[in-house]
Amino acid sequence: MKSKQETVVPKYKIETTKELAELVKNKKTILIASIKDIPASQFQEIGKKLRGKAIVKVPKKSLMFRAIDFSGEESVKKLKEQIGDSVAVLFSDLDSFDLASELESSKSPAKAKAGQEAPEDIEIPEGPTDLVPGPAVSELGALGIQIQIEKGKISIKEAKVIAKQGSKISAGAAALMSKLDIKPFSVGFIPVCAFDTKEGKLYLNIKVDKKGVIEGLKIAYNKALGFAVEIGYVSEDTIKFLIGKANAHVNKIHRIMTGTPDPAQVIGNGELSLPRSRSEPEVVEVAVEEPKEEIKEKIKTEEKAPAAKGLGALFG
Repeated sequence: MKSKQETVVPKYKIETTKELAELVKNKKTILIASIKDIPASQFQEIGKKLRGKAIVKVPKKSLMFRAIDFSGEESVKKLKEQIGDSVAVLFSDLDSFDLASELESSKSPAKAKAGQEAPEDIEIPEGPTDLVPGPAVSELGALGIQIQIEKGKISIKEAKVIAKQGSKISAGAAALMSKLDIKPFSVGFIPVCAFDTKEGKLYLNIKVDKKGVIEGLKIAYNKALGFAVEIGYVSEDTIKFLIGKANAHVNKIHRIMTGTPDPAQVIGNGELSLPRSRSEPEVVEVAVEEPKEEIKEKIKTEEKAPAAKGLGALFG
């Protein structure tokens, strides 16, 4: 009778599994990131940027699964479904979204390759280059770029878009961008999902758009500021606008009380533009004269009541 053959597990696999299991148990965040098509040099550069913020591991899928099982953390097992090929596993004490933000910041610019989709309009800027006349002249001409020679170097006469957003980058455009050191792409770890071991929550489709968030905050701030000024809410941000608004009201009341014309309506040399009515010409010009005593008295009598009401509304 044949005896069952025992399977010998290599020592390094046992040690790796134990190390990963300890990280699963002790770290707040486990983030799975795609590292597809990242060159080794840039992978190392990103790893350096994350030093002290996250521990980066690229384990085999089977070893990661064993580590999750070995950790004894049941809630972490839902992470298995998200672990695919060409991924790195990051362990950190940072919050999931803080770590994703760090990954966004650690991206580095990369050159374009033929066949890639342009992330945005790619433009060759106007101005001098380090290219010397030769084959580059025909390469630029093939892309419709106008040039001139200045001091033995090629200079671009007018900026030219050589790849529209979403279109495929041609071999000629990619070669030219490489020569001009134009890097329209960014390379880095792309978050796939993150698991908060303390809360037991799995976050999918993590996307951090810093520029978009900042623009959104600016728009929200401007809207809130206008509303706060409108309702008279006093704060450090609104006080100067409220004082300006009150000053404008005071000037308007002063003009009503004294009969002084609105400076915004005075045009030319002492001429006044009056409001247009349907039966009158579009612009009526009159000479501004010093009001007579009886006219002044009539203006004061007629406008006194509305002025008092305006003061009451302004100052409570």
